[in-house]
Amino acid sequence: MSLMIALMAQAAAAPTETKAEACDKPVYMVVEGRTLDRERMLAYGKAIAESEIYQRLGGYYVNVPRPVAVFEGEVPPDYVNLTVRFPCLANARAFWNSKVYREKILPLRQNPAAGDYTVTVYAEMPLRPDMVGRVEAGRYLADFPSANEPQVEEGRR
Repeated sequence: MSLMIALMAQAAAAPTETKAEACDKPVYMVVEGRTLDRERMLAYGKAIAESEIYQRLGGYYVNVPRPVAVFEGEVPPDYVNLTVRFPCLANARAFWNSKVYREKILPLRQNPAAGDYTVTVYAEMPLRPDMVGRVEAGRYLADFPSANEPQVEEGRR
């Protein structure tokens, strides 16, 4: 009987939290469109940098927002395309719904709009076998937990 009590006590003391899903499927957040107020967009970019939210969530820019060449079509001088890589969709969402972004940063480019943008998120393609060893592997080597980033309430998006 004492063995049964000991096993029950051990089970009760065991942690009940489940392991969070691994954040190891990189995604790309693509922001593209026309900039209407360059000065306000510079302040917006500065606010993102100063908040260090990308650092906390493993996000980083993968391109310069203006093209270095145009091979087809015409690109207006105020058109930008900026891509941010995150370690997983949960972290991209944690950025987008964070209190700091929604309450302090996003208003810098809204009301009136400092730009006319679309924001989309794409999954990273697996590395082709012939590219293994020829380019960096498409993975993160460090963890960037999104659970600690304060979020806005559901109805405030």
